[in-house]
Amino acid sequence: MLLRLPWLNSRRRLLVALAMDSALFAVLYAAIFLQRFRVWPQFNLPLSALLAFWLICSYVIGRYYDVQEMRSAATIKQAIRTLITLMLSIGMFLAWLWLTASPALSETSRGFMLPILLVYALSSGLLQGGVNRLLEGRFSGKELWLVLGQAGFQHQLHQELDWSRLEARLESVDLSQIARHEPGKGGAIGVVVESFKALTPQQIQTLLYWQTRGLTVLSPVGWCEQVLQRFPPTLVSSQDLLRGQFMAPQGSIYKRLKRFGDVLVSGTLLWSTASLLLTAALLIKLEDGGPIFYSQWRSGLDGKPIKVWKLRSMRIDAEQAGVQWSRRGDPRITRIGRLLRVTRLDELPQLWSVLTGTMSLIGPRPERPKIEKDLKRHIPHYRLRHLIKPGLSGWAQVNYPYGASLADSEKKLSYDLFYLRNHSFWLDLLILFKTIRLVFNARGALSQS
Repeated sequence: MLLRLPWLNSRRRLLVALAMDSALFAVLYAAIFLQRFRVWPQFNLPLSALLAFWLICSYVIGRYYDVQEMRSAATIKQAIRTLITLMLSIGMFLAWLWLTASPALSETSRGFMLPILLVYALSSGLLQGGVNRLLEGRFSGKELWLVLGQAGFQHQLHQELDWSRLEARLESVDLSQIARHEPGKGGAIGVVVESFKALTPQQIQTLLYWQTRGLTVLSPVGWCEQVLQRFPPTLVSSQDLLRGQFMAPQGSIYKRLKRFGDVLVSGTLLWSTASLLLTAALLIKLEDGGPIFYSQWRSGLDGKPIKVWKLRSMRIDAEQAGVQWSRRGDPRITRIGRLLRVTRLDELPQLWSVLTGTMSLIGPRPERPKIEKDLKRHIPHYRLRHLIKPGLSGWAQVNYPYGASLADSEKKLSYDLFYLRNHSFWLDLLILFKTIRLVFNARGALSQS
């Protein structure tokens, strides 16, 4: 189990898919190159970039689908996704040749690389489809977790499973009943203990015995991290906070790397999307003649107020009645605004806040101070999200639909707490790619409640 990377442990299927496609590309390229030129090939930077482009497109388009999608994804759907990835990769390769290569080299490369890409696409589609069929039965069942605690504790865990990364079953037991669920095929995977302080020394010894037999023993926080991949605030105790498990990033290397990534990516995106911003601004102005941008005060690092800018997606008089959450089918959203929200283009001006340092690319979404007053009163540990710089996208945004209620805010905080505990360069990279995937599939910020 990857204790330091719990989010990665549940994505083993994705890692296997990436590794298989990478190995397949290397083998096919080496075999065809060796057969044609009678020498061993050298994997240069352009070739590596082409492979990276294929892998990223495959993920964004959905060729490497999640466990939950494996049972319902049709073969024809996967074939279409592979074809789209192939066309985009060919387009990227031809664009690179047009920009960098001489005519003679371009002709040779097209005659060599294009057939390789065609064979690779066919082989990758067959390989991924075959592995999916082999693994489909493996993920058909739910892992059984035994619950050692009061009935209310088990009920709470059941409720939290509605928004869980992994599928699981829960069964309340006492220590004498664990033997009926011995680890192994069809047995339990672990035990969730509500309070270790409530156990006697003999009971602790019993748990230690079953742990040596392969049964995982976890606290509520440990179970949430492994199964839910979020931390419901009501399951996080003051003792967990005092242990320093939820703290702001301390490492200077991580901070510098994150800041470098913020500047590089935000600057690149602002430059590359300038035409989109101009087009959106023109459409907003033509629709109702109102202002193009809309500014709001939000809570930033340490709860300090920061001003964020968006492309206006609501009517000019949207908040005449005061500050309020957006809701499903909100009549205040304009026609252009609905498109901007689905594609998340309305968030692009916030890249300037990332560039100047008041926000980050990845972090908890900043909330409005007036709304936060109620959230702090009703949601435990809400202030913890202010320990880290707010972000344009975050773990909550890529795992939970847009929400506009107290319950939704509590769910989103549970994801923010997970990010606070597990922040790293690799988790930031995963969130970035998941955000791109959401935008590509037009699953934007529309209220689901």
